Amino acid sequence: MERGSSKHSPRVDEQMSQEVLGTVQGIAGGRAEEWKMAEPPGEDQPEPTRTLEAESANDLSRFGRFVGLSALPGDREALRRSAVALLAPDDVLADLDSLPEGVTYSTVTEIWAALGRGSADRLPE
Repeated sequence: MERGSSKHSPRVDEQMSQEVLGTVQGIAGGRAEEWKMAEPPGEDQPEPTRTLEAESANDLSRFGRFVGLSALPGDREALRRSAVALLAPDDVLADLDSLPEGVTYSTVTEIWAALGRGSADRLPE
C-alpha cells in the first residue's frame, strides 16, 4: 500500500512540500519575511572599529594559551618551562623572561598585570 495524502492530489502534495522545504531543512531565506531581516547600517552610522580594550583582550587570550594551568601557581621558571612545552612563540617567551624572579603567580591576569599590560583586578573587556 502506498502512503500519501488522500485529501490532495499528488501535484498539490508536492507543491505543499516545496513550500515548507526551507523551514524544514533550515535553509536561509526559506519563508523569512522581509521585515524580519536586519537592515544594513545607514550612511550616517560610523564604521565599526576595534577598540584598544578588545585588542588587549585578544592579546591576553593569546598569551594565556601558552601558560599551562599545571604551571599555576608558579614562578618565572615554571611558567617558562610550561610555555616551552606548549610551543610558545618567541614574544611570549620574552615576556615570561622579563618577569621578576622569586614571585609566584596564581593566574594569567596576575602575570599580565606584572607585565604592565592590564589590571589584575579585572580582565579587559
